[in-house]
This record gives sequence, structure tokens and C-alpha cells, in this order.
Amino acid sequence: MQSTLSVVLPAFNEEGSIASIIERTLAARAAVCTQANLAAVQVIVVSDGSSDRTAKIAAGYPEVTTIEYRKNRGYGAAIMTGFKQATGDLLAFLDADGTCDPLFLGTLCQRLQEQRADIALGSRLGSDSEMPAIRRLGNRVYAALLKLWGAREVTDSASGMRVIRRSALERIYPLPDGMAFTPAMSSIALFDPKLSIIEVPMRYAERTGESKLHVLRDGVRFLRIIVDTALSYRPLRFFGTSGLGLLAVALAFGAYPVAYYLGHRRIEDWMFYRLSAVAVALLSGMHLLLIGLLAQQAVSIIHEDFDTPGRVRQFLEHFLRERLQLWGVVSLVAGVALNFSSLVSYFTTGQVFAHWIYVVVGGLLVTFGIECISFSVLARVLNVLTFRKRYALEQSSHPIPRPGA
Repeated sequence: MQSTLSVVLPAFNEEGSIASIIERTLAARAAVCTQANLAAVQVIVVSDGSSDRTAKIAAGYPEVTTIEYRKNRGYGAAIMTGFKQATGDLLAFLDADGTCDPLFLGTLCQRLQEQRADIALGSRLGSDSEMPAIRRLGNRVYAALLKLWGAREVTDSASGMRVIRRSALERIYPLPDGMAFTPAMSSIALFDPKLSIIEVPMRYAERTGESKLHVLRDGVRFLRIIVDTALSYRPLRFFGTSGLGLLAVALAFGAYPVAYYLGHRRIEDWMFYRLSAVAVALLSGMHLLLIGLLAQQAVSIIHEDFDTPGRVRQFLEHFLRERLQLWGVVSLVAGVALNFSSLVSYFTTGQVFAHWIYVVVGGLLVTFGIECISFSVLARVLNVLTFRKRYALEQSSHPIPRPGA
């Protein structure tokens, strides 16, 4: 059975370009259907609180479904409203400012079906792109962060031209109403292994009229969306990257004092500041790793259907979380034992005669022990919640029969 495509054109005060993009989209329908083997293409215009003639112009095309808001609700809200009115099993949207070629929808639909993807987006970062340099830079930064935290990559996460399978919306929603709609969709698709996203290079032209995108304000919003999505899907990768970085710093800065002690059996006073920095980096790194493990465990309660730990996570869970309580008790006891004589001396004479290094290391061990024990308790709580959730799901699908039923 052939698929059908619904194309949504979100428009806010686009009277200068709306007629052109409508006519180009209508004219492209036959070519798109032929290229992607589609049965039909539906065109929907959503005037998002336009104060000019955008809605009136769109309404003059009988082949187009026109939806008009009295108040501006946002770019994402306009697209989602269009999706609700759409009849196609493939959904698309492109900006109404004339920057994208509707004929390219044929290529996107074709690639989507050939690769059995859930989302196909047009990348505007090709060599012939007319995108301003500052926005190019922003997109490259977002791409680098998404690859770092999500292990997958798209170069143009904010592209305003893409095709989505209707069946994928349930996993993608909810999405923000504003301009962050597109990076949020891209981020979710990259972090959720049940979704697949592809991108195809496309030509991008200079827009007609003034851009609605505010580079600084919307750029910060895009970054916040990417961070929020990373935290809600892959917090261990987010925190783990920072944690491992701090542990590497602690190892690098602590190597010389350790080597010096092994060779001379003493620590010089000038090393105090260096070792203090090592202690801070070591504790902070372990803290971030443990936070990441607990957060990932909490996230798996919600996203249990794709919770397949990778090798790094399996390693961390085995050597950290599963033995956390034991490590905490051993560290706590070792820290107290290391400074036991100093504690006795302080409470009996009011003075401490031990070298400062013993106090620093002992305090570090005690702090680390308390932290490990605390995190192990939280991990047990999350284990109980996970068990209860699974039990509730099993009971809902296989309820216990009542006596006499």
C-alpha cells in the first residue's frame, strides 16, 4: 500500500513569501509522489497568530488546508497543530520563508523509506549553503555535544525541513512549542535507540524577509534543550564524561607526589596545595560518576524498554554500584584508622602531632566512604522502585484472578 504525505507550513507574518512557497509546494506534489512512490500529498498552512495577510493569502488556495491562530503560540505549536489535522502516514514540515525547496521532500521521503528510518531531515550545512556563519558555528557546536553525549550525530539538529513517520510521534512527543521544537526532536531521536534519524544534504537559500530566529536567545534555548534531553535519556554519559575527566586530572596531578613519596618516603610541605587540588578533583570525579549511575538507574525506570547498558556502563556498575557499600565501609574504617592516634591525641592533649598528609588522606577516605554508603542506599531505593514498577506492569497485563471468579 502506498504511503501518503502531509506537509505542514508553519507561518508567522510571512505575507511576502507564503504565496510563493505554497505554489512551489503544490507544483512539487507530482514529482514528490513519483520519486517516493506516494499516493498523495496534502498541504497544510498554519498561520501562527500572523498580524499581516498571511492567513488570507493562504486561504485563497482551495487545495490547501489553512489553520489560523488569533494569538501566536510558537513555531513548534503550529507544526503540532498541523500534524493533528494531517491525514498522511508520513508527516513533513518546511519553513514558509522560502529557504527550502519543496521538491527535496521527494528525496527525503525516498531515503526515509529506503533506510526504514523514523525521521529524515535536510542538512543545511553543505558547501553551497547560504546559512550565516554564526548559525553554522552554533550548529557545529550542537552536533559536537550531541555526539559526545548521545554517541550518534546529525550535523544540522535545528533543520526546519524534515519528514517523520506518524508512528514515531508517540516516542518523540512531548516537544516544546517554540523554536526549540526542531533541536528537541533531533536530540530525542539521537538519544532514543528505538528511533532512527538520517540526514540528507540539501541546498539552503537566503530567506525572504526578516528571520524570526534570535541567534543568542534561541541559541541558549537550543543548548538547554540538548542538555535537558541528555540528562533525561543518558545522564551517565553526561556526568560520566565530566567525572572521568576530573579523575584523569587527579591522576595526572597526583602522580608526581606519589612517585616522590615512594622514592623518598616523605611528602614535602610545598606539595600541600597540589594534593589539595588532587583531593578535590578525585572526590568531585567520583561524585559525578556516582550521580550519573544513580540518574541512569532512575531514567531506566521510565525508559526501561531500551535500557541496554554499554560496556563502559557495565564496567562502572560492576566495580562501583554493586560494591559501593563495601567500598564505603572499607574507606570509612581506613580513614578513621589512619587518624585514630591523631584523634586520641587531640581529645587528650588538644594537639595533633601527625604529619598533615595523614589528616588530608584520612579526611579524604572518610568523606569518600560516607558518600559511597549514601549512594548505595539510594541505589537500593531505586532497585525497589524498579521492582515495584515491573511488578505493577506484570499485574496489569496478567491480573491475579479473584476467588470464585
